[in-house]
Amino acid sequence: MTDETTPNAAAGAAPARQVLLQKIYLKDASLEVPLAPDVFTRQWQPQLDVQVNTELKPLPQDHFQLMLSVTVTAKLGEDVAFLAEVHQAGVFIVRGFDNPAEKHAVLGAFCPGQVFPFARDAIADLVQRGGFPQLLLQPINFEALYVEHQQKAAAGRAQADTNGAALATH
Repeated sequence: MTDETTPNAAAGAAPARQVLLQKIYLKDASLEVPLAPDVFTRQWQPQLDVQVNTELKPLPQDHFQLMLSVTVTAKLGEDVAFLAEVHQAGVFIVRGFDNPAEKHAVLGAFCPGQVFPFARDAIADLVQRGGFPQLLLQPINFEALYVEHQQKAAAGRAQADTNGAALATH
């Protein structure tokens, strides 16, 4: 019989990359219906505005809290029919990533994608409990948003470098 070693057991091997979801929780939720009960007597054809933001908080021992804030505002003309807001959070263990860019991509793209379905359910539940028709938020491609954000940040840095160089030559 031969000794088999796992790739991680080999001398000098980097630890395995891991992304482990530890906890999903609803940190905050609210629903405002400023025109109730009059809003329920009006024709229901709202204009929806959906805002999504992420906030990352490092915790001890390779733990990270990712909080996803989702705000949905429904308007009938100029009047706000409802405003629903959810802060859905997840605690993740992220370890074994030697490349900081890869780790940042996991935290900025993968983790929000894991938390979003819970936030979407919480928003739908709030809206329905508020007496409104079902609201189903469409899936979000957090990877594409992350790449777009990185490209804009890089373009901004390049522009700042160009402006700095131009100022230095004058």
